[in-house]
Amino acid sequence: MPVFSSPQRRLLMTLCAVALSGCVLGPDYRLPAVPVAARWQAPVPHGASVTGLADWWQQFDDPALAELLRLAEADSPSMDQAWANISLARATAAGDAADAWPRVDGSLSGGRGGQQTGSQRLSGSGSSSAMDAAWELDLFGKLRRNNEAARSRVEARVDDWHDARVSLAAQVGDYYVQYRGCQKLVVAYRDQTQSQQDTARITRQSFEAGFTSSADAALADASAASSAATLVRQQSECQVLLKSLVALTGSDEGRLVEVLGHTPAQLPQPAELNVQQIPADLLRQRPDLASSERELAAANAEIGVAQAERLPSLSLAGTFSVGTTAGQRNRSWSLGPVLSIPLFDGGKRRAAVDGARATYEAALAVYRQTLRTSVMEVEQALVRLDAARRRESDVERSTAGFRESFQAIDRSWQAGNVSLLDRETARRQALTAEIELITLQQDQVRYWIALYKALGGGWQANQPLARIRTSSGEGA
Repeated sequence: MPVFSSPQRRLLMTLCAVALSGCVLGPDYRLPAVPVAARWQAPVPHGASVTGLADWWQQFDDPALAELLRLAEADSPSMDQAWANISLARATAAGDAADAWPRVDGSLSGGRGGQQTGSQRLSGSGSSSAMDAAWELDLFGKLRRNNEAARSRVEARVDDWHDARVSLAAQVGDYYVQYRGCQKLVVAYRDQTQSQQDTARITRQSFEAGFTSSADAALADASAASSAATLVRQQSECQVLLKSLVALTGSDEGRLVEVLGHTPAQLPQPAELNVQQIPADLLRQRPDLASSERELAAANAEIGVAQAERLPSLSLAGTFSVGTTAGQRNRSWSLGPVLSIPLFDGGKRRAAVDGARATYEAALAVYRQTLRTSVMEVEQALVRLDAARRRESDVERSTAGFRESFQAIDRSWQAGNVSLLDRETARRQALTAEIELITLQQDQVRYWIALYKALGGGWQANQPLARIRTSSGEGA
């Protein structure tokens, strides 16, 4: 056993007392007070049909959308990556927690050897086994702060997984709504193209009979060609959106087309969201904001880790070995404290503390920005929804009026009372109004989806991980 002088013993006793007293360096974490509005500034939607975030997708009552959401979640690279990050964070936390326990290593060896002593030569076989143990005492809370940071990062990665899930659902829903809106526009353009082709044919026959001018014939042909080109462009946009859905769901395109074909090409109708929360509630609603807050807590704990690194560390170390050499058995052991005292490092440890504080300040800035962005996204979605709601009745009246006007002018044109140019102008106005109405209806659903995502998508703090099916068939 090692022998220590009286001053050394007093120092070791003091350090052991510090370790047992639970001294922890670094600031204790408190959620920072970030100013946020007391209420939403934009008009909050309210109507006869409202629902919460949790079961919102079921309110669409759209089997095709429900199947797309299921396919996307069952095989999502973004969610698989988020789950892998959770596993990595848990492994890191387990490794950090193991540092607080003693470490024991063993070794075995064997072989033959010999030695020459004068005229006598000795030889024989030998073997040995040894066991080394070490245990670092957490004098100033370095290990505890490290574990605190690791646990916070596990929670952050879990929040990231929920955020990936909410974002995936919103993205699939948004593309699906765009695709259905695109299909409605294709129908409108196809009807217009067929009508224009009929008009061009009749006008060409009338021109050949000498009853219509060449200008009207050329205008009719040009309008028919323009309508056909617009139809092709719109059809290609639908194909682009279909490719996006294929990528999001990881499904075969043929199967996806079959799923989409089971329901009519119409826009889904979600229930209105019941927005009763206030901006300050977003921390409990948005997983990305909760993740940012957990990263802030981890950065705060790492300040204590860096501060503890500047102070002495105390470990208990021991060795026990047994061996035989040339038939002789021997044993040896040692046990005692090991005190490590930082003397000179050129300011490296001080710089590490400054770096940890800077990392915390950066994480605080990210948290504040994420909170502001969260409030902004909700406010923007509310403004867009309110504007779309107030525009809807006017656009519907406009569409109906232009449609009736075109039908009247078309009858007059067939009777020979107005020119083809007047008919073409009325047709374009009616088509523009119809496209505006379809686009407005599509955007309204998209704004509801944006509000759903901005409010956190039904996620709540401390919500357990739902079981998912990954591409490898594993469950979470």
